[in-house]
Order: sequence, then structure tokens, then C-alpha cells
Amino acid sequence: MADCLFCAIAAGEIPAALVAESAQCIAFRDINPQAPTHVLVVPRQHYADAAALTAGDPALAADWLAEVSRVAAELGLADAGYRIVINTGDDGGQTVRHVHAHVLGGRAMGWPPG
Repeated sequence: MADCLFCAIAAGEIPAALVAESAQCIAFRDINPQAPTHVLVVPRQHYADAAALTAGDPALAADWLAEVSRVAAELGLADAGYRIVINTGDDGGQTVRHVHAHVLGGRAMGWPPG
């Protein structure tokens, strides 16, 4: 998508602090971290949100979730635990209309968030 921030990052047109990449996904550090470790995992292919991705390409949705887990393990978060956040729509707090997962860790996350 021509005006999508995450498509531009995935294409290498906008720099980002890459953490990992695969044929299907990229992972990069959030520019406004909410935890000591805050990484976004984004499919390279554009889907507006999780519902669109799972309806449009269930295999990619599974690959994306597997990449989230792999990235968390590579960042050393697997043993202590981490939070995965997928915001969808305005009321869900989604600010970039390209599906992405926030991987947050490095401290006790607690509930409610904050």
C-alpha cells in the first residue's frame, strides 16, 4: 500500500531498528517503547488488521504468530514471560492500519496494563 508506514519500513524505504526478519515478516523496535523491550512484528504483506489477515491469508497469520514467538525467544523473553498486544480499529487503539503485534517484556507487566 503506497501510503502505509509499515509497508515502507518493510520495503526498506524508511529506516527502522530491525531486530529480526524473515521472508514473511519483519520485527523492529517501537519508537515509543512502553516496556524495556518493545518490538513490533509486522507481516511484509499489507493487511489492515488481524481480522483481515486471518480471513485473507490464514497461513500467513500462522507464520506471523510463530514469528512473534520466535522473536520473543530471541530477545530472551520466553522464560520470564512477555505480553503480545494486537490493537484493532479505533476503539482498540490501532494507529497504523497495517496489522502488527507489539511484543513487550523485560519487566513484570501486571494487569491492567500500565
